[in-house]
Amino acid sequence: MALSSNWLKLQESEKVSAKDRHSSRKSKKNAAAKPIGTNRKQKQSRIMSMVYSMSREIEKSEQNKREGREFEFKETKTGVGKPDAEGIEHLFGKISGEKATAIGKYLAMDCEFVGVGPEGKESALARVSLVNYYGHVILDEFVKPREKVTDWRTWVSGVRPEHMKDAVPFREIQKKVAGLLQDRILVGHSIKHDLESLLISHPKSSIRDTSRHLPFRQAYAKGKTPSLKKLAKEILKREVQVGEHSPIEDARITMLIYRSDRKEFERLNRARHKSHTGNS
Repeated sequence: MALSSNWLKLQESEKVSAKDRHSSRKSKKNAAAKPIGTNRKQKQSRIMSMVYSMSREIEKSEQNKREGREFEFKETKTGVGKPDAEGIEHLFGKISGEKATAIGKYLAMDCEFVGVGPEGKESALARVSLVNYYGHVILDEFVKPREKVTDWRTWVSGVRPEHMKDAVPFREIQKKVAGLLQDRILVGHSIKHDLESLLISHPKSSIRDTSRHLPFRQAYAKGKTPSLKKLAKEILKREVQVGEHSPIEDARITMLIYRSDRKEFERLNRARHKSHTGNS
């Protein structure tokens, strides 16, 4: 009787175990099947959400650009920050007194522009900055565009609608800059565009353009035109033009780049001038 009783218990135990194993396999199968569809739907939902979010961000960006408001995407790249050109005055050396603040013989100029015309594709002068040989600001004025602004380009130019409240009329700034540049050496980067925006000219023999300096082209751009950002990084070991541009900083950087190879600038200029004089 004891053997028979134990055998029945064993049989019942095996039936229960088999039932449990079947139930467990079924549960696992259902559990495995369910997340696949769920995960797929969740993934699609996340993708669509990202698309809609990006579309809203882009639309908002375009609107802010037209209205001159600052805008940044919520997600930014690591390591991108403010320009390192802030506080570069110490690179000019310790110069004090009238010599440091006087206009002097050399002036570096930089301009910022806003967009006019259809879709803001054309450029109009909106700010002019001039610094002397020692980086001291001689002039920094916002300029009233002569046409309706259709894109403030604030994310690059740094110019906003409120800056126009105290902006100077174009003719006034044109006359002021022309007077300051008279009989002086003009330093700039692709300075031709700045002069054209002001509708003024300057003697070629009195221009020192860092974008056209042959040694810089050969050393940093394989014979092509180097950007100011590239020259600042290579020559001054500085990151500039990160985000909104500052014409004061750009003018100072340009002056420092000129000063880094001033003797060669002047030697090449004398050679060109002598060549043109000889040919004429």
